[in-house]
Amino acid sequence: MFETRITKQFGLAAPILNAGMAFVAGPELAAAVSNAGGLGTLGGALLPPEGLRALIEATRNATDRRFGVDLIGDFSSDAHVDVLVEQRVALAVFFWTGPTPAQIARMKSAGIAFWMQVGSVEEARAAATLGAEALIVQGSESGGHNRAEATLANLLPAVRAALPDMPLVAAGGIIDGPSMVAALTRGAEAVWCGTRFLASREADAHDGYKARVVAAKSGATAVTTVFGPEWPGQPVRALVNEAVRRSAGREKAALAESAGDVIGTMRLGGQSVPVPRYSALLPARSFDADLEWSCLTAGESAANIRSVEPAGAILRAMVLEAERVLGAFDRAA
Repeated sequence: MFETRITKQFGLAAPILNAGMAFVAGPELAAAVSNAGGLGTLGGALLPPEGLRALIEATRNATDRRFGVDLIGDFSSDAHVDVLVEQRVALAVFFWTGPTPAQIARMKSAGIAFWMQVGSVEEARAAATLGAEALIVQGSESGGHNRAEATLANLLPAVRAALPDMPLVAAGGIIDGPSMVAALTRGAEAVWCGTRFLASREADAHDGYKARVVAAKSGATAVTTVFGPEWPGQPVRALVNEAVRRSAGREKAALAESAGDVIGTMRLGGQSVPVPRYSALLPARSFDADLEWSCLTAGESAANIRSVEPAGAILRAMVLEAERVLGAFDRAA
């Protein structure tokens, strides 16, 4: 029922991908989504090349199906592309800033699909010119780093009108069958789900972080630029906590005042590393720090997520719900 160019290309049973959330979308989540018939995606941003290789190998040990890797051009090098080519991943998604033309040529020659995530019509056109084979269109309601110029309901049709032949993937507020159907009817050929899979058992997120997503009410998120001494000045949609409240309207000053402050630790690459106040590092399972001062990225859709479920169950429920929605329209007709 949900066959599209993207499901055909990757051999998917459902046009559903988990967002490649850094430090949260690890091998366990990516493999679970792929094993359930979607396309799992690893969060590879900010990892050194050897760390990226380890993630890919661990995922391959957990699934024999295709999966992708999500990277940020600003933090990616030729060595990262070397790993993608060596490992022959199915898909490389670049967020905001893309790879170089030479890197793109290397990936495509290795059979790796190259996509980009965009938040405006202008970015969409630029990504198409760069050589992107599909675009993830991110609406302003999406969690995480977000500079979208409009909600998904308005941005997706605008990008579709600008690039009528480009395969588009919808991101923003998609947590169930009805929201998936809405995106597909507006021109998407797949959906990119972050917050819903953040609240999955396989997501490598701290249990307290997941609990706050499930407890979120309408209006519980805000866009702020306070998070990220690692990547300054970038807008992020996150759950409102003490960090967001205390810095509202004075983000630069708050970052300057907190320079050198450490709120706890998290294990990265097998080592315990300090977590600065206002760090953009998402709280993983190994996080041992104060969540009130942490970056808890989540989309507005968190208000409609009621429980933490297995990723496979989430995917299958979305498909069944979408089929029911479409079936109801067929019966009404």
